[in-house]
Amino acid sequence: MATGVALLSAEPIAKRVELLHELVPTATAVFLLINPTNPGSEPQTNNLQDAARSLGLQLHILRASTVSEIETAFGALDEFGAGVFVLGGDPSSPISEIKSPRWRPAMRYPRSTRYACSPDAGGLMSYGADLADSFRQAGVYAAKIRQGLKPADLPVQQVVKLELVINLNTAKSLVLTIPPSILARADAVIE
Repeated sequence: MATGVALLSAEPIAKRVELLHELVPTATAVFLLINPTNPGSEPQTNNLQDAARSLGLQLHILRASTVSEIETAFGALDEFGAGVFVLGGDPSSPISEIKSPRWRPAMRYPRSTRYACSPDAGGLMSYGADLADSFRQAGVYAAKIRQGLKPADLPVQQVVKLELVINLNTAKSLVLTIPPSILARADAVIE
């Protein structure tokens, strides 16, 4: 029996590409950087394939789980043309270190990630589970266990609160104007 707090990972990825497409309607492709060793990568890829197809975007999947594989994947970006960039959600891999100077080739693409810490670190946008909400839920679970409840008796909780965070400074550096329709939906805007 398992218990804990689960985050949505596969479902919001389609919305991230929809938001990027709304922001950059001239994009013809979407790049997905995914860690193939993460069990959650297949559902994310499937959801993004459906979203890309419905938006008329060509999907290029870049599979990488090591720093050298990520650098090789980024080196291939110029072959594909104009596009937007989505990072698969995998906080345990080097993909999560996207703010590193090694990742400069990807920085010129409008990109969206799963976690709000990316726009805080200079990324364009994030859309995903509200981590603060998940931490609160984990705290409630910890309190219940300390009160004597057995972990096996506690159901798995799903974080359903999603947040959209946009970095206007990054948008400006990419020469993008964030439409008012996206700004109105944002939970946080970094200026």
